[in-house]
Amino acid sequence: MGQAKWAKLGKAEAFKTSELQALEIEGVKIALSFRDGKFGAISGNCLHFGGPLGKGTLSEQDYVVCPWHSWQFHRMTGEARPGIPAAVPKFEVKEENGELFINLNALTQAKHAHHPAHPLSREIKRAEGPLRVAGISTTVMNQDFPRYSTSEELLKVSMEHAASKHGAETKLIRLNDLKFRACEGYYSKNEKACTWPCTITQMDPKDELSVVYDVFVHWADIVIVSTPIRWGNASSLYYKMTERMNAIQNQMTVAGKSLIRDKTAAFIITGGQDNIQAVAGQMLTFFGELGFAFPKFPFIAHSRGWSAEDMENNVAFVQQSEKLRESACELVDRAVENANQLVFKK
Repeated sequence: MGQAKWAKLGKAEAFKTSELQALEIEGVKIALSFRDGKFGAISGNCLHFGGPLGKGTLSEQDYVVCPWHSWQFHRMTGEARPGIPAAVPKFEVKEENGELFINLNALTQAKHAHHPAHPLSREIKRAEGPLRVAGISTTVMNQDFPRYSTSEELLKVSMEHAASKHGAETKLIRLNDLKFRACEGYYSKNEKACTWPCTITQMDPKDELSVVYDVFVHWADIVIVSTPIRWGNASSLYYKMTERMNAIQNQMTVAGKSLIRDKTAAFIITGGQDNIQAVAGQMLTFFGELGFAFPKFPFIAHSRGWSAEDMENNVAFVQQSEKLRESACELVDRAVENANQLVFKK
């Protein structure tokens, strides 16, 4: 814009060996492209989260594809794909006497597509009311022919106790009922590429992990997570969920902001195999990294040991055990005591 500010890049032939490259000239980041005998130059900063467009890819339709979240801008015009009213600035380039020059004063301005903020990005503010307890069941089963789950059964007991004894509002969430994508490793591209709300949640309205995000960050005072032991570990659904929680933890890294405030977590672990301490240790470490606090004795567990392969007897034991039900209720009591100190300063 305004008077031209030409900068010499160097020999033009040297810039024809790559279809797309990232340049920075006098502090201006450029995505320079060359195809079909023509140079194109657009801003090197993606409008979305500032991803490096010059380090992306060039589509067959001449769109520069951002390596972070796949936003696309035409290499010659800077315009987004048809129907999206957005654009990055474009720059003029020219060849003279075998040299390549670029005008560092952009020919066009950035144009942002306006859209409403995602509901999860709202201010984190606890609403008035009684304690709120969320139960997260991570057991995996055939939805058409569900089986009895020992971990989920004890979680139900804990939820009922939270409501009946403590007057808490409760929500039971079965991960097995939610359709959500696995983490796609945006953090591996760049720490700032892992966003809050989660990149997948923002881009895919059908992704249902938003239910869990909302409970963790906005709704719950207490989260109780239940899992079976599978080959000495928590369930695969537990790990599928926790990998997506990087969007919460990463806010401390990129923004110095803790999304989890004054919240308590506790755990229920059952299985036919042993390794309880290792499973509990992972869960405590992970939820501690998110910002959760823990009550005294923050988990209950049951296992009949490595050699107990007769799982039907393990199920029968849990079904008949009043002691385990008492333990699930006592876990809630401890979590409520901890939450009262955090939330109500009792």
